[in-house]
Amino acid sequence: MNETPLSARQSSAATEEISLFELWLILWRSRWTIIGVTAVFALLSIPYALMQQEWYRAAVLLSPAEERTASDFSRQFGGLVSLAGVSVGGQGSTEPLAILASRDFLSKFIESQNLLPVLYSGLWDEEAGSWVIDGTEAPDIRDAVETFQKSVLKISEDPANGLVSLTIRWTDPELAAVWANLLVVELNEHLRQRALAEAQSNVAYLQGELAGTTVVTLQQSIGRLMETEMQKLMLARGNDEFAFRVIDSAQAPKTRFKPRRTLIVVLATFLGGVFSVLLVFGLHAFRAVRERADT
Repeated sequence: MNETPLSARQSSAATEEISLFELWLILWRSRWTIIGVTAVFALLSIPYALMQQEWYRAAVLLSPAEERTASDFSRQFGGLVSLAGVSVGGQGSTEPLAILASRDFLSKFIESQNLLPVLYSGLWDEEAGSWVIDGTEAPDIRDAVETFQKSVLKISEDPANGLVSLTIRWTDPELAAVWANLLVVELNEHLRQRALAEAQSNVAYLQGELAGTTVVTLQQSIGRLMETEMQKLMLARGNDEFAFRVIDSAQAPKTRFKPRRTLIVVLATFLGGVFSVLLVFGLHAFRAVRERADT
């Protein structure tokens, strides 16, 4: 009674061994086809990898200026400032990072540096000073900002220590470093000028309120607020690194980060091998079907 299942298992194992052996014979007989197709994939991948545009990364390491409190400046200016616990930037890193990645800030940066022809150099005729397009719309500042946000600029923040990495990815290593450093300078200046304008507006308002009241306690409160705003003015005027301090400035990279040419060739060779094996099995199955149909 137990011999039938055992013999069935032995028959199944034998069939499996025969099937695997047949598959191996199919591959062995078609080995030159597999080698040839794989070699074609590998050889074609070499010029493809060599023709890929080289890209470089330049990064600036930043520390939020909120850590640089007014007490630091009190030591620097010999006791002129006494604002312990009041931060210079006042907004941490969240708002400055949002501004850095915003369309308004990037559009001003692109326009000030005249980057539109650089970002779309393939469509720009340097000698004629015009776009080379055939029936298509020339790229404008909106396209440039989108390209800059998606392909050029990358911002990452380490939650453990609060350090911010601003990375520029571009085909020219020198330009990548220049843009990275310039973005930090312009961001700090943009936020510094905004803080100055806000403080000056507050001082003007408080001066008007102070002149319009005769209540002593209110005058004292307004005076203290004015003192705070004046100190903020002084701190902003004397602080170029208003939002971020540069820990490590960007340098022109010596090596590219893409394309990874060796990896491209390896993957193409692997895909060629897989494709050739599937091709061999497919042709074998097709011939087997035709033979059965003829018989």
